[in-house]
Amino acid sequence: MHIAPHDNQNKAIVDADNALVPLNYFNIVKLTKGQTFEYQVPGYETCIVPATGTVDIEIEGLSYAGVGNRTADVWDGEPEGVYIPVGAKVTITCTTDATETFIAGAKYDKVLEPFDVRAGGIDKVQYGSDDTKTHRKIKHILGQKQHDKVGRLLVSELFTVGQGGWSGFPAHKHDTDRKDADGNIIETRHDETYNFRFRPNHGSGVQILQREEGKPGDAYQLMDGSTIMIDKGYHPCAVMPGYEMYYFTILGGLSQRSLIQYFQPTHAYQVETIPGIKDMVAKFK
Repeated sequence: MHIAPHDNQNKAIVDADNALVPLNYFNIVKLTKGQTFEYQVPGYETCIVPATGTVDIEIEGLSYAGVGNRTADVWDGEPEGVYIPVGAKVTITCTTDATETFIAGAKYDKVLEPFDVRAGGIDKVQYGSDDTKTHRKIKHILGQKQHDKVGRLLVSELFTVGQGGWSGFPAHKHDTDRKDADGNIIETRHDETYNFRFRPNHGSGVQILQREEGKPGDAYQLMDGSTIMIDKGYHPCAVMPGYEMYYFTILGGLSQRSLIQYFQPTHAYQVETIPGIKDMVAKFK
C-alpha cells in the first residue's frame, strides 16, 4: 500500500502485474545531462512526464525533443508528457543538468499512436474552497482532451491550493465495475497509484484507506516522495497546515478508460455543498 521514499535506481517502483495494482505501472528515472534510459513494458501503455528537467524522447524512430520545462520542482511551471504505445521501445535522454522523470502506465491490449502533450494541451480544473478545506487544482496530462487517443490510462497532477486541507473528499472509491438496477454505471474498477511531494519538502500528510463502510480503516504517513498504491476502499488524504501537497496520479481501468467514482454514502451529500465537485468528476474520462 505505502512505499516509503527511496532511491529506486531507475527500477520500476510499481512493476507490471503488481500483486496489489496489476493495472498500473510506475517508475521514477533520474538522469544527468547526456545520460540515457531505455525501457519497454509489454502489455502496458505508458506516459513519460518530467517532474523536473528536460528530456528528448525517441520511440522506435519517432522523436519528441525538449519535453519538460520545470527546473526547481513540480510547482515550477506546467507539466508536459509523451504517450507511449503498448510495448514500444523508448529511449529517454536528459538535455538539462538533471532530470527526474515519471513513467506512468496502464495495462492495455491494443497498440495506438504516440503523441506529445505540451503545456498548452493540459486540461485544468479547480474545485473546492478555502472555507471547506478542500481547495484543489488538477492538471490532466492524459485527460479528457486526449480521450480518443488513449486506451485505459489517465495521468494527472493534483495540487492542494493554499496551505493545509483535504484532497479526494468527499471520500470515494473505484474498485468494482458495477451498474444500478436500471443498467447505469455507478462505479468502475480503476487501480490507482500516487507519488507525493510537499512544499517545503519536509512537509507531511496522511493517506486514509477505509475498506469497509462503518469500520475503521488504515492511515499512512506521507513524506516527500511517498508512493501509495490503492486497490480498493475509500481513500481521502490530507496535508498538514503550513504545507502544500502535490501528487502524481496514475489510473488504469479494467474495462473502460472513463473513471466513475462511487462516493461514500455517509459523505455523499457533500458533493452538493463543495464547489466544483461535479466539474472535477466530469474531467476523469
